[in-house]
Amino acid sequence: MWDLPNVPAIFYNGRKQVRRHSSDWRNVSSEIKIAELFAGVGGFRLGLDGYDDPEHPDFYMPSAGPFKTVWANQWEPGSDRRQFAARCYKAHFGENSVVNEDIHAVLDEYEAGTIDIPDVDMVVGGFPCQDYSVARTLSQASGIEGKKGVLWWDIYRFLRLKHLPGRKAPRYCLFENVDRLLKSPASQRGRDFAIILSCLASLGYAVEWRVINSAEYGFPQRRKRVYIFAEKTPESWNLEGRLANGVMAKAFPILPVESSFELQLFENPADNSDKFGVGMKTSPFRAAGVMQGCRVVTADVLEDFHGDRKTLGDVLVSESEVPEEYYVREEKLGDWKYLKGAKREPRKNKKTGYEYMYTEGAMSFPDALDKPSRTILTGEGGTTPSRFKHVIETPDGRLRRLVPDELDQLQCFPAGWTNTGMTDGQRAFCMGNALVTGIPHRIGRALVDFASE
Repeated sequence: MWDLPNVPAIFYNGRKQVRRHSSDWRNVSSEIKIAELFAGVGGFRLGLDGYDDPEHPDFYMPSAGPFKTVWANQWEPGSDRRQFAARCYKAHFGENSVVNEDIHAVLDEYEAGTIDIPDVDMVVGGFPCQDYSVARTLSQASGIEGKKGVLWWDIYRFLRLKHLPGRKAPRYCLFENVDRLLKSPASQRGRDFAIILSCLASLGYAVEWRVINSAEYGFPQRRKRVYIFAEKTPESWNLEGRLANGVMAKAFPILPVESSFELQLFENPADNSDKFGVGMKTSPFRAAGVMQGCRVVTADVLEDFHGDRKTLGDVLVSESEVPEEYYVREEKLGDWKYLKGAKREPRKNKKTGYEYMYTEGAMSFPDALDKPSRTILTGEGGTTPSRFKHVIETPDGRLRRLVPDELDQLQCFPAGWTNTGMTDGQRAFCMGNALVTGIPHRIGRALVDFASE
């Protein structure tokens, strides 16, 4: 088998520069059929299924194993004009590859028996994370009760409906969210994650989770996200052993765990909602953990990676491909420097009149090309100066923003993946919402290796 720690970090450079692997899938009895929820532009599908369309040879991506996505849902609240991610998904995977309707309404129809959703072996999804986003202050992070956080309940409902008599319960789940999920909300540390874990436990799932900074494993972007892997199994897990040697540790090797601790969740998700984290100043959940039967073992871990490491400079396109509007105009340079710079200045709350001293540290300006990029956000598009948009220095000394093809590649999609009729701003929005496709790819391969043992 391919040695997981040394696999190529990214796959976006085209068919000729990608080598296939030959994992031993003989002990995997059949296809692992997948339903992809909150599908975006297909990050989970690309990472797990791969992509091999002779009509688009430069978009080739290797599969992680015998995975096949058979159903997907993507819906952006709003008008038809907001459905550009779903249109991108269809452009690559086929007109009937994704259901472009509100997931809550879709599940209403499924429960009523007016539509069918095929039985699957695995459910994946990066459920919307605005309520936990680091782009918002802690006091604004309303958590699982917020408008977007409630979409967790649609995942849970999907799983519950698939557990009804006559239907096939998915064996595996793989979900992605911002790492703030482990400690939200501020008023009840860790409550939201405790609810999610207890929901999965109520359906008989055991869980591994891991906060992964993609740059620590060779990817060209510093993007920290929590990945939640769940397996429906009658076997009793050795939680400490699974923490050190489970699917997540196989996919993303760690140094030996020096210390861990246990905690017990309430079995009823409602009890976790009412009681978990009350009075806690910090969340008990650490960067890695395992749960079965509401018993949790969790620990902080350190990466142990020895493969190639990619940087922002590795994804840059030729300057001849960069439109003129991406270069910073001289008259706007002062605005960019101010927004990127350190600040200590008096400000006044417009509503209350309260005066205070506002401070923030400086950001790199321009962004370093010899290091992984900062996390890309949904607001990378547009010419307006911003503290958070990336700005690089070109070989001739000019400054410019990143073009969409570069944003695609920072998420390890092929360059041009989102070039399906969207505006540049929409392309940036999609990549800010996406995941690093190599992360589910490595998790999928580790899962196949476990199933093949």
